Amino acid sequence: MFLDDTACNLASINLIKFRNADGSFKTSEFMHTVRLWTMVLEISVLMAQFPSKNIAKLSYDYRTLGLGYANIGGYLMTSGIAYDSDEGRAICGAITALMTGIAYKTSAEMASELGPFPDYKRNSKHMLKVISNHRNAAYGNKEGYKELSTNPVPLDHSNIEDKVLLTEATKSWDDALELGQKHGYRNAQTTVIAPTGTIGLVMDCDTTGIEPDFALVKFKKLAGGGYFKIINRAVPEALKSLGYGDNAINNIVDYAVGLNTLKNAPGINHEKLMKKGFKQEQLDAVEQQLKNAFDIKFVFNKWTLGETFCKDVLNISDDQLNDFSFDLLSHLGFSEKDIMDANIYCCGAMTIEGAPSIKDEHLNVFDCANPCGRTGKRALSVDSHILMLSVAQPFISGAISKTINMPNTASVEDCKDAYLKSWQLGLKANALYRDGSKLSQPLNAQILDEESDEEEIDQPSAESTVEKIIEIAERREREKLPHRRKGYTQKAVVGGHKVYLRTGEYDDGRIGEIFIDMHKEGAAFRSLMNNFAIAISLGLQYGVPLDEYVDSFTFTRFEPAGLVQGNDTIKNATSVLDYIFRELAISYLERNDLAHVDPSTISPDTIGNAELDHPAPATKYISTGYGRSKNNNLFILPSADLQLTGTNDMLTATASSVSVNNENLSEASSVGETVQISEEVEQTLDKNDLINEARIKGYEGVSCDECANFTMVRNGTCLKCDTCGATSGCS
Repeated sequence: MFLDDTACNLASINLIKFRNADGSFKTSEFMHTVRLWTMVLEISVLMAQFPSKNIAKLSYDYRTLGLGYANIGGYLMTSGIAYDSDEGRAICGAITALMTGIAYKTSAEMASELGPFPDYKRNSKHMLKVISNHRNAAYGNKEGYKELSTNPVPLDHSNIEDKVLLTEATKSWDDALELGQKHGYRNAQTTVIAPTGTIGLVMDCDTTGIEPDFALVKFKKLAGGGYFKIINRAVPEALKSLGYGDNAINNIVDYAVGLNTLKNAPGINHEKLMKKGFKQEQLDAVEQQLKNAFDIKFVFNKWTLGETFCKDVLNISDDQLNDFSFDLLSHLGFSEKDIMDANIYCCGAMTIEGAPSIKDEHLNVFDCANPCGRTGKRALSVDSHILMLSVAQPFISGAISKTINMPNTASVEDCKDAYLKSWQLGLKANALYRDGSKLSQPLNAQILDEESDEEEIDQPSAESTVEKIIEIAERREREKLPHRRKGYTQKAVVGGHKVYLRTGEYDDGRIGEIFIDMHKEGAAFRSLMNNFAIAISLGLQYGVPLDEYVDSFTFTRFEPAGLVQGNDTIKNATSVLDYIFRELAISYLERNDLAHVDPSTISPDTIGNAELDHPAPATKYISTGYGRSKNNNLFILPSADLQLTGTNDMLTATASSVSVNNENLSEASSVGETVQISEEVEQTLDKNDLINEARIKGYEGVSCDECANFTMVRNGTCLKCDTCGATSGCS
């Protein structure tokens, strides 16, 4: 954020490379690096390509550079300094001040030989005023700024123990101003702090840009396939800086990463598994798979143990084996506590909270942007992100790319407060991210300030809906459902609460009733939900259109709310009612605009709809809702060639083949021909098996575009292949 229609090449310095073994900063080496890369970026201005003629011209006229740094979070953690601390912020401010001061000093030196940037003469007075304000902030002054309505946060001298760093930071701005007054500046802008999301991987950074660490435990890809868990290198170094011995450090690291074995594990171990019928062959197979496991549940499946063993010894049915949500360990009688204890022992807690030997007063050093692991509770506050930005911004000539992580429970008021505080502290920009919001509806660009404005939004009121219900009820009699009817059951978790939605349908596929069941709720709440479902069902049977309910109850906002798990198309809901009527709208009204994932593209092998080459079907075999109105290829077909009898007839039709399974069919000779499954269907079934196998193993069930393996894992909001490392679109 400098001038409209300007651009700059970026270069970021990995700060961890400038940390001495004793924790001090390599000030002289850093100054040399900044000086060198300022010249490199200056040279690159003439070599750059720009998207438009105007951007190219202005970038040449002002010769904007984009020097910055990365890994400040890793540097502070390695030094045993908390990201959310006065000392941590002071160090960040001093490094930033030194970087930009040396960059402008170098720019002034280049101007003495090459001349200032082309439009400097017209802007010289204002340029020198800006440099003077930077210098004033470097000296830690709260007043004395020229023509500023909001004063910046000055450098905190009292919390900087490295006096060499502090001295050079202030001196660099003395030199930058003095040389600039004599020669001008070759570059109007010299520094920004870029996100370094992709280049940070190449630079081998633990953290990106000015960000704190995101997680303490990461997964490293092996060249020969597979991966292993590693704790961030900053953690052992930080523990050493805090005075922990080798044994204590090893115990803490083992707690976070895990031992990759169930030998002598609490809860679930070899002895307990042998009592359940496991032999050494199965134990060896389990141990082999545990080396690469995220969770021990993903190891206990038919591919690891063998299908015969699962059926004959563990008494598991085919349906259970093929259900990717089936929990084999719970089936064997192990409790959730047993599984959790074994998971922490084997796969690690992914956090150091609760680790042996760790002291409570040191936990803040290891705080990350989000809670870590299964049991982690601690996370950096919203203010800690803003405060870190505020100490760096006074010494950055451009802007800072920084995500301010907010919990899922953050409200609109919390967002307003974050923006207000950012403005008060002199930030140019920030980016708010509420946990779980990426898959939800996009936010409005304008926030309503007054309650009266919110009330004026054109939303259907409860009164208008009641009026329509009464009006329709007066026009028609109740249409009761058949005693035996179709429907579907959808299980999901909304904001941590299980919700079971069951529908009932008329013979023609119209919805006529709903049942809602919730767990972990009190009797009063469950009773209200039951009676609400009855009221909705009566309305549907009296002819109230489903879309009236959808318009009234979607986007209602109350707890429980948040992330939705277990539903293919809905990933976030503002309330239970919002979730329920989104689901019904998608399933029965084809309202895909209310879905976060288009139902027609859920399967990775979607190839479109085919048309049957036989007469029109008589009756649909599955419910309209269950098939999300896309079940046109599943019918019971009337045919003169196939005389089906009895009540257990099962017929499945596809566009190219028909398979029949009927115990009461007449003589085979009466059929006259054998109906075979086409090669296309066999391939589809094989692919579905691979998808189910991948999901049972903990993968997403999507094939990689590069290597075609079904080993895609969640990587933020994208997917990453665990085999070849390819991503689905972002890094």
